[in-house]
Parts: sequence; C-alpha cells; structure tokens
Amino acid sequence: MDGALPSSCAGPLPCLAAVHGGEGVGTEWTGILESQVGMAAEMALSHRGPHKVLNEAELEEVAHRKPPPRPSLRGYLRKTRCSGSAAKSLLFRFLPFLRWLPRYPIKDWLLGDIVSGFSVGIMHLPQGLAYALLAGLPPVTGLYSSFYPVFLYFFFGTSRHNSVGPFAVISVMIGSLTESLMPSEDFMISINGSNTTIDEERRDAARVELVATITVLTGIFQVALGLLQFGFVVTYLSDPLVRGYTTAASVHVLVSQLKNVFGISQGEASGPLSLFVTIIDLCKKLPGTNVGTLVTAIIAIVAILIVKELNHKFAAKLPMPIPIELITIIVSTGISYGVNLKEKFGISVVGNIPSGLKPPVVPNMSYFGQVAGNAFAIAVVGYAICISLGKIFALKHGYKVDSNQELIALGLCNFLGGFFQCFAISCSMSRSLVQESTGGNSQVAGVIASLVILVTILKIGELFRDLPKAILAAIIIANLKGMFKQFKDLCTLWKSNKVDLLVWVVTFIATLLLNLDIGLAASVAFGLLTVIFRTQLPHYSILGRISDTDVYRDVVEYEMAQEVPGVKIFRSSSTIYFANVELYAEALKKKSGIDVDRLIEKKKKALKKLKKQQKKLEKEKAKRKKHAEDGPGVSVIELSSEESGAPSEPTLQSLGLPKPNFHAVILDFSPINFVDTVAIKILKNIFRDFHEIEVDVFVASCSGEGDLQSHEPWLGMATPLAHS
Repeated sequence: MDGALPSSCAGPLPCLAAVHGGEGVGTEWTGILESQVGMAAEMALSHRGPHKVLNEAELEEVAHRKPPPRPSLRGYLRKTRCSGSAAKSLLFRFLPFLRWLPRYPIKDWLLGDIVSGFSVGIMHLPQGLAYALLAGLPPVTGLYSSFYPVFLYFFFGTSRHNSVGPFAVISVMIGSLTESLMPSEDFMISINGSNTTIDEERRDAARVELVATITVLTGIFQVALGLLQFGFVVTYLSDPLVRGYTTAASVHVLVSQLKNVFGISQGEASGPLSLFVTIIDLCKKLPGTNVGTLVTAIIAIVAILIVKELNHKFAAKLPMPIPIELITIIVSTGISYGVNLKEKFGISVVGNIPSGLKPPVVPNMSYFGQVAGNAFAIAVVGYAICISLGKIFALKHGYKVDSNQELIALGLCNFLGGFFQCFAISCSMSRSLVQESTGGNSQVAGVIASLVILVTILKIGELFRDLPKAILAAIIIANLKGMFKQFKDLCTLWKSNKVDLLVWVVTFIATLLLNLDIGLAASVAFGLLTVIFRTQLPHYSILGRISDTDVYRDVVEYEMAQEVPGVKIFRSSSTIYFANVELYAEALKKKSGIDVDRLIEKKKKALKKLKKQQKKLEKEKAKRKKHAEDGPGVSVIELSSEESGAPSEPTLQSLGLPKPNFHAVILDFSPINFVDTVAIKILKNIFRDFHEIEVDVFVASCSGEGDLQSHEPWLGMATPLAHS
C-alpha cells in the first residue's frame, strides 16, 4: 500500500522524445514514437482508472499461474555430473588464488604488497608473543600462529586486506579455557620437601596439547559450516552484540594482564563471576607489587600509546607506521639482558624460545567432548570478526568477499594449524588497517608477513628469552585502546535505536558476569528475544491517501493523509503469527473506532428479544386462528413475510442499533511474509465478527507464495481476498 505511481512517462520515452525533436528524423521514427507515446498514455489512463477487485480464484484465471518445475532424477544427475567445466569451477571456488594469481599485476601491486607484508610481519612478531601469553601458552606458539595460518590464508582466502593471525578476544577465550581445564595448581612440585613451585614445562606441554585440540575442532566446525553454506549463521550476531561482546572481552583481557603489570603471582579463576574474583584477589595482593615490573610496564604503555597516536596523526606523511611494538621489545630485551633485570629486580621474563619448526602432532581427541561448546563459540566469534572486517575493505576497494569461502578458509587455517601447535586465529583490525594503509593490494602481503615470522622462528626468536613479560602485557593493553573506544556506541545508540542499545548493554554485562562462553550464548539468546518482542509490539496504523497522489500513509502521523470514505485500511509493521495475532485482532478493532465486540453483543441481545416477540406474535396468531375457526364464517388472510414487508434477515438498522460509518476493512498484508494456523484461525474470527456488523473484510498485498492463499478455503468466508 505504501507506494506511488510515476508522474510522467517511464522507461526510454524521454530519450526517444529528444530524438524526435532533432533534425533529420524520418517519418518511420515519427510513427514509432507516436505509437509508443499513445501506448504509454493509454497505459497511464488505464492504470489510473477504476479496477475490479479480484478474489484469488478470479486472479488465478486472469494471471495463469505457471506450474512449479518438477525436479527429476535426470535433471539432478545432470547437475551433479562431473565435467571439465564443473571441476574447474569447483577448484577455483575452493582455491581462489588460482583465479586471481595468473592475472596478478606485478608492476602495479608487487612493491606495495612487499612493503605492506614487511610492515605487518613486524607487527605480528610482538603481537604473536603477547597473545600467546594471553592464551596461557608458551610464546613460541604465538609465532607459530602468526606463520602457518597466515601462509595458508593466501591459498584459500578471498579478502585482499584481512590480516589473519592471533587476535586478543580469541586469545582470551582460549586463555579462560586453559585456566579452567589446566590450572597451574595441578602442576605443583615440591622442592627440598618443603617449598613448592609450578612445573611450567609440564604445564605448558599439557596446555599446548589441549589448545591444539581446541584449534582443530574449531577448524572442523568452521569448514563444516562453510561447506553447508551456513555463512549466514553470523547474521545472528548483530553489530551491537559483537561490539558489546568484544568490549567486554577487552575488559577480561585487561584484568588478565594486570598481574603481569604489577608483577604479582595470582591464582587462576574460571566460570561465572571469575572476573570479579580475579579483581578482588588482585587488590588483596597489591601490597606485594614489584615496583620494577610496574615501572617497566607503565613506561612501555605510555611510549606505545604516544607513538601510535603520532602514527595516526601523520599517517599521510609516513611511508609506513613506526614499528613501536618491535622497537619496544628489542630495546627492553637489550636492557633486560644488559642489566640482568630478572636477577636484580625480580622482573619475570619470557624464558626459552626454541628455534626451528616442529613436526605435526595429531591432537588428543579425548578432549573433544569437553571443549566442543567452547570451540563452536570461538569458531563463530572468530568468523564474525573476520567477515565483518573483510566486507568493510571489500566495499571500500570494490571487490567481493565470499562469506562461505571465508568460513572455509578460516576453518582450514585453524584445522591445519592445530597440527603444528597453533592456537585459534581470526583477523586483527590494527594489522588489517596497516596492511591496507601501507599499500597492500592482495594476499601476497600475507605471504611476505609469514616469511618475516618464519625467519624469526628459525633464527631470531631465541634472542628474546630475556624479554620482560611486563612488555608483552603493555603491548596487549595498548592495543585495547581501539576496542575501549567502542564505549562511544552508547551515545550513538541512545540517539538512534534504544533496542540496539539494550542489546549492547546486556551483552556487555552478561559477558562480564558469566564469562566469555556463557556470556556469548546468553547474549545471542537475548538478541533473538528482542526480535520476538519487536514482533509482539509492532506499529499498528490506519492508512489514508495523501491528496493528489497514490501514496498511503498513517493518518495519525501525516496531516495530509485522509481516509478513503467508508473504508478502513489497517496495517501492521510486523508479520502475524501465533505470538502476536491476538494483539493484531485487538488493535484492528480498536483502530476501527467502534467497539466491535460490544456491538455484536447488543445485536445478539436484540435478536434474542426479536425472537421472543416473534414467538409471542405466532402464539397470538394461533389463538386468533383458533377463535376464527370456532366462530362464524370469518376468513383470516395471512400475508407472507415478503408481502408484509418484513426483512428476510434483520439488520443493525432494523434492530435499532448504530451502524458503523464504514462498510469495508482492508487488511494491508504487504509487511507480512508468512502466517501460521493460529493466525488463520484468528483471521477467520476477524472476518466473522466484522461480517456480523455488516462490514466486508478484504486482504490486500497478500504474498503470492501461496501461504495465505492455501488457507483460503479454510477461512470459509464469502468476503473476497484482494491481491495487489
């Protein structure tokens, strides 16, 4: 019902009219143009003229619905038949690099990809070490996670600018799982019979085995969802939900790193309210702060934040961002080695980083049952972040990202990486922005970045054994700045959409209170509930025609919208189904301006009274007839109801009841995409009730998918269904 007719001729007529006005146009062109103009005028007049209201049966006769295509075994076999073109298409789909690499413009793109890859590789090094610490794993696993998945993404990924690898939110989700299933308390050993310490080597080996299993299972979930074309599953994670969740995860990240900033030893809490347990325990142990560690962390955080701000401010003038994180770890490692910070000031350092690559190891499948739920949550969150970033860059640079292939690519990176002691990865916004801003044009930049990490793993990694953990904590905290800026969403959502604001706040609070895994499930459930609540509380309106147009709008909101005399056009902003159809019926009766139920009740009472009167009259007639038969020859002539002028069926007017000031109700079904059996029953009641008060009900803009039409015989009403 919300629409407008074109005010002038449509299609190519203006262009043809311009040709007609030029010189040298032959009579043949003139005749064609005149016939087209005449046809357009005739169509316009016929469109604006009165139309017959058709019910569905009449519409089927006029429109001639095409029979639905019947699937056949031969057609199915033809589609699934193996051919050269089908195999080539399938190969290009699962290995996208085969499509774009042969057409790679070396002169235009190679230099930018090299510079970009080197810049991102420099960022991967400190972030890989730091996010491994965040996941509760040895630092070298962060380097592995910055090499294998990044290299594999070159073959399977479709985004040119996404920088895959370790990501803070995914790392803290893994960290919470390692701390709950493999707490340090389970690896205590005694020294000299009295003192106890943690067997870090055995603990790290057990955690690496657990995380490798989680990573493989995460990859399996992602590949399976991608092959089943379930890339749309991320649509259930709305943007406010993802931003609220990542903001709350950033708080978890911050709290988890405070022990490394203050240089204190702290127990590992997990489960609901673990965040607050950790904060309380931290406050109790603050008197034991290591001043050297605290000073080191503060200096590093301040330096990183200042240089990052300068990078942002002078981005146009700098050929590449200043690699402050790499500079920080190099300088701090040198100072730590030269001054011997561990021995003199008790500052905790990274320790041994083995050089070289390790052979693949089969994951321990006995953990699958324990970590399946967490792996699925990691799979969904990692993909949601990756595809959202990929679509932003694709829209900006004019190319397409295949959402299902991205899911498969991310899954293969995780699945294969899990065999090489990697932890689950996603995309980093900071690295992706650097990759784009430094001239990255394709996935070749990722290959260059992975080669930088490979050199580090083979030759340079072992040099960072004296790197203070406080520096890695400082790098993590400094990189949270962008996520904490998401608190600005509260002001934006307050002005634009209160429901989205509620989703953001509930997600944030639930994730803080219930931890990352349960918090995500609760947030998704709440987000879906808001959709249900919105369908239960839609906007109901009576539509009126805006003068001199064919546009219909809410008469309450628009002054120039006038109701069609004798007609009520009712519209709901939501579809109708079992949860809201009764509210729909109540709103319709309320918006009609009359108390339908009360009027029906009065009519029933009047009919009951009329029946009593008729029975009384019949008795009197019977008595008179009897007296006439017993008395002298007096003939009694009885008139039929038609001859006496009595109505065949009593009307509201004949019963002395007020008649509605409208004779028809049109239900605008344009927003409605499905109805269920409960809705059909209530619609039947609506038809019956308005029929009782002598008002016809029509349905307009009914979907042509056969949903409501298939129930039309069940409605059983004489009132036609109008289909626009």
